[in-house]
Amino acid sequence: MAHIIVVGNEKGGAGKSTVSMHVATALARMGHKVSALDLDLRQRTFGRYTENRASFLAKAGLSLASPNTHDLPEIAPETLKEGENIYDHRLSAAVAELEPENDFILIDCPGSHTRLSQVAHSLADTLITPLNDSFVDFDLLARTDSTGDKILGPSVYSEMVWNARQLRAQAGLSPIDWIVVRNRMGAQRMVNKEKMERAIANLSKRIGFRIAPGFSERVVFRELFPRGLTLLDLKDIGVKQLNISNVAARQELRDLMKALNLPGVSVDF
Repeated sequence: MAHIIVVGNEKGGAGKSTVSMHVATALARMGHKVSALDLDLRQRTFGRYTENRASFLAKAGLSLASPNTHDLPEIAPETLKEGENIYDHRLSAAVAELEPENDFILIDCPGSHTRLSQVAHSLADTLITPLNDSFVDFDLLARTDSTGDKILGPSVYSEMVWNARQLRAQAGLSPIDWIVVRNRMGAQRMVNKEKMERAIANLSKRIGFRIAPGFSERVVFRELFPRGLTLLDLKDIGVKQLNISNVAARQELRDLMKALNLPGVSVDF
């Protein structure tokens, strides 16, 4: 059965779709069969990313390993029992169809609280939460005092993950491996960055998540989206010499994939 990876955070702009596309494509390029679902039914950033990839590769006459993306199936309302939620059935039907044929199913969640996102979190074997290196984003995980040094309690997103963990425990499923990925970290040692490091390390022990390195702010990520490409595809499209920023970004992706420690995955790029 497929290992389910959920990329979730209730705040937009944290880099969920960029992380989703790079993780899914990296797994596909390493020979794993990967299917993906975009649960942001309105913006569909991840879905657009994969559509851009298919279009570019077709025009360029290239065949590069890619995740297979799928839409949620339609469910006839009359088939539902009283009190059942149609979104629960759409997602569970999609996962049930994809699980036997794939090594991994990656689910990209919207940057808001939705029923689909709630259900997806309860299905996660691995949960990846991209987080900008800011106390604005940290506030979704936990509330802090005015200094940022003392954690006052868990916040809305952490509570949703806790509920998902409870549902999995009740169903006899394995615990969620929750990984918080720090994105857009500055290179300099600044007071805010050091406070964030302490706060996240403290919180990880209290509510049980691992910390992984993410992506720095780089222009290349914005440039890759219209063609649906990732850092791993550059040489395949004729870029013979990677610049220093691209080399550093590839190393960040390599470090992230190693930190995820996904089953059966040997990072070899």
